[in-house]
Amino acid sequence: MANEHHGVGGGGDSGAVKVAKDILFGGVAGMVSKVFEHPFDLTKVRLQAQVLDSTARFSGPLDCLYKTWKYEGFRGLYRGLPAPVTGAMAENASLFLSYRELQNVVKSLTGKQADYQLPLGQLMIAAAGAGAITSFILTPVELVKCKMQVSQLVAQPSMAAPTSVGAATATVAAVGGIPSSSLPHAPASTKPPGPIAVLASILRTTGIRGLWLGQTGTLIRETGGGAAWFGTKEYVANILVRKRLTEQGLPTDPVTVGVHMKDLKAWESAVSGAFAGAMFNFVLFPADTVKSAMQTEEELRPLTGRGTGGPKPSFFGTFREMYGKGGIRGLYAGCGITVARSIPSSAIIFLTFDGLTKYFG
Repeated sequence: MANEHHGVGGGGDSGAVKVAKDILFGGVAGMVSKVFEHPFDLTKVRLQAQVLDSTARFSGPLDCLYKTWKYEGFRGLYRGLPAPVTGAMAENASLFLSYRELQNVVKSLTGKQADYQLPLGQLMIAAAGAGAITSFILTPVELVKCKMQVSQLVAQPSMAAPTSVGAATATVAAVGGIPSSSLPHAPASTKPPGPIAVLASILRTTGIRGLWLGQTGTLIRETGGGAAWFGTKEYVANILVRKRLTEQGLPTDPVTVGVHMKDLKAWESAVSGAFAGAMFNFVLFPADTVKSAMQTEEELRPLTGRGTGGPKPSFFGTFREMYGKGGIRGLYAGCGITVARSIPSSAIIFLTFDGLTKYFG
């Protein structure tokens, strides 16, 4: 999301000030967008997490939103919000900073001046690198978030009743009237854990390395998705800027375009950001689906032998299992609502970041 024209800021800024601005503006942009989109992200995770279940709890995104509201209220729609807000701030700050610095590396290696607008291919390479770096920050945050977002599905005491499955005792939990044999029975006093409790539980049971469960999925999603996201934003913004320059009778060479890209109009930032959000979420969505299933396995499928104490699922093993049970449709569970919410969310991110950079340097 940050690029040379976004991240450079005022001409008199030192390198440290530029870095601080990338981190601050990126963090604010991520926080604002995450508050808007969280109910839709929660819906996406719950739909992804049920792909491997024998019986679906929700028939679709609207059904999931309705039942979450009905049985958990407004607070239920924002369950797990602290983790993704923290993650969004860290994610966007890292992306903006890494993307600008990697562009500077490319320009240094190719002998280009600071205002030169790099070709799209080189921008996407920088974007992919920024996504890869950010994935290592994001995985632990998303792990906590995903576990919190499905925790209420486990803690439904008034809608759960035990049943026998072979020699083992399982539970049929009617979440919104939909039974699920994979959920454990929760005592009446059970309250879903907060982020600190979830984090402590992960560290206690799996150690530091356990925080990066699902890292392969996050790495694939962020590397490819980052290239698609930044690339789409740059491509659309470049078209809009060139159109504006042509209408004004100005040249459209890379340096001139690069200079004017620092001063995008609000609607240009929003439109290009909206296209970028849709592209990011659609291109590598299956990687995110597999990651979510892996990160919620212990809570939702403890009887599969891969829950607490069992071997942890691998990315490609989970991918094969999900494809075998749900096909392409299963791998894209929750994609529609995710793409729909990413359009305004990504527009908000770029509108906020570009606006802060424009008015505060």
